[in-house]
Amino acid sequence: MSLITNVMDHSLDDGYAEAAARRKAQGESGGMPKTLRAKLGLAAGLVLAALVVTVGAAQARVAAPVVAKERQELIDRIDRETSAADKLEGDVDKLRDDVSERQRAALKKSGGSGQADLAGVLSGATAVHGPGVKLVVNDAKEATSGGDGNPRETSGFSDTGRVRDRDMQRVVNGLWASGAEAVSINGQRLTALSAIRAAGDAILVDNKPLVPPYTVLAVGDGKKLSTRFQNSADGLYLHALEQNYGIRTGISTESDVRLPAAPSVIVRTAQPSTEKGTS
Repeated sequence: MSLITNVMDHSLDDGYAEAAARRKAQGESGGMPKTLRAKLGLAAGLVLAALVVTVGAAQARVAAPVVAKERQELIDRIDRETSAADKLEGDVDKLRDDVSERQRAALKKSGGSGQADLAGVLSGATAVHGPGVKLVVNDAKEATSGGDGNPRETSGFSDTGRVRDRDMQRVVNGLWASGAEAVSINGQRLTALSAIRAAGDAILVDNKPLVPPYTVLAVGDGKKLSTRFQNSADGLYLHALEQNYGIRTGISTESDVRLPAAPSVIVRTAQPSTEKGTS
């Protein structure tokens, strides 16, 4: 207890107390310097600090236009390169259209025979229209409740609530097997060489990304095509996705559906015909 009492009574060390008393007796306030030398030193320090700040501000002011100029030059360069890329993309699209047109013209050189027309339809080289079905497949409602309605930006929902590339593969194969003569997804014509793949959460058709909902159009006998597909294994698979995972689907028969030609039909293997006509 005596130690605690001593600490309480003498909270300030004796040495500090003596130094404070001595400075007080000598009239030292510890504030502004009293001697001329000390005042000159303080003034010189303040002038040096002001000089450093002034020089820094001047350098920043001089460098600002240079930085702004470099930034503007970079923006202009980006704009030029973007415009050049857009022009090249437009040229590519024109060349693709020209190639597609030449391919369609080559199919008609045989005199518009039924075999040539059939080859054009089956290969996707010509646009087609006729009766058929319209099948819409969309992600589950819970998958579009976040990310501003974009299912590719949502999280916290099971992947099974989103339509996958394998689901669309089964849908398309089921339509072909049910008697479809031509099929397209979101306006993209499918051919025997088309590929439905995934890149992350996105579905790609021939390397072009699709955005849900996925609208599948198929040309054929609408009523028979719809019935056969819904009763097929692939149609039942789609129904199971709807029942178990909330995938939204809808199928309807259409009196006339229009499918564009495929952008480009690539010939993998070609051989000259050796058959000779009979007289």
